[in-house]
Amino acid sequence: MIHRILVLIFISILLAGCITSQPAEPGTLQLTSSPSGSEIYLDNQYRGSTPSTISDVAPGNHTLEFRSGGYKSWKATITVPSGTSNYFASLTAQPGSEQGAKVSYEETVAEPATMTVQTSRDRMIIGDSNTFSGTATGTGSVTLTLFGPGYYTNGVVLDHVKPGTAGVWSYTWSPGTNIQPGSYIIVAREAGKTESGRATFITIGNGLVSVIPSKYAVATGDTITLSGRCTTGAPNVRVVIFGPERFAGGVDLGSFPVMTDQTWSTRYTTDLTIPAGVYSVYVSDVPQTATASSQFTIGFAS
Repeated sequence: MIHRILVLIFISILLAGCITSQPAEPGTLQLTSSPSGSEIYLDNQYRGSTPSTISDVAPGNHTLEFRSGGYKSWKATITVPSGTSNYFASLTAQPGSEQGAKVSYEETVAEPATMTVQTSRDRMIIGDSNTFSGTATGTGSVTLTLFGPGYYTNGVVLDHVKPGTAGVWSYTWSPGTNIQPGSYIIVAREAGKTESGRATFITIGNGLVSVIPSKYAVATGDTITLSGRCTTGAPNVRVVIFGPERFAGGVDLGSFPVMTDQTWSTRYTTDLTIPAGVYSVYVSDVPQTATASSQFTIGFAS
């Protein structure tokens, strides 16, 4: 009898271990505020303005913030359940005569702000860092928001930095390699949330280049078209041909633009004195984060 009970308990434990919990369904937030049109920041990422509906939010704790010029920002930690939930915030107007009034994340100042912003790299290879800097007067805090492809589509607040001596401020962005190539905009705002400055730059890398000759056997004096794709975000590719005799060290055909559809193309006409043989064409993006090659022959075409 005892043996049978132990067996039943063992089987129950095995069955319990086989049962896996189902992942929670995502939540949907319906957001409104007074005043309407307030900026929405979910986990410090800009998500539009009220009224708005945000779907596919992971259940659990999140930071929700509403901002509007002339009002103190509203910020709280919310617990998002599965399904639809509603959140309303009533922002408090900042009294014009109140000295030292503060919003939740930065100091409010009465005088108008002036601001400049620049980047240390106009073209940034993915994996490197980029320093944003400038000057700011009439404000105690500079909010930096980055817009770009992928994760940065709706804008991500990088930091709130305080100007130092003579209003100079600086911030170094080191995103690692997990970003997409393309065009980015860094926006600097003063304490009243008014956009005061912006600068653009591009990132290059995390992509591929390719090259395909229009012919694999070319007669002397013929023209061959070399074309391919470049998905690294680089504006140009460089093409070099290697072959026998004077081509042994490589002949640089030049740099050619990448079109908006990520394709490139160039034509190369051989002369009558070019030596017969096997030629290799190498292509790389500029500044050489990716390369590719192909081959063709000269002098053996029928």
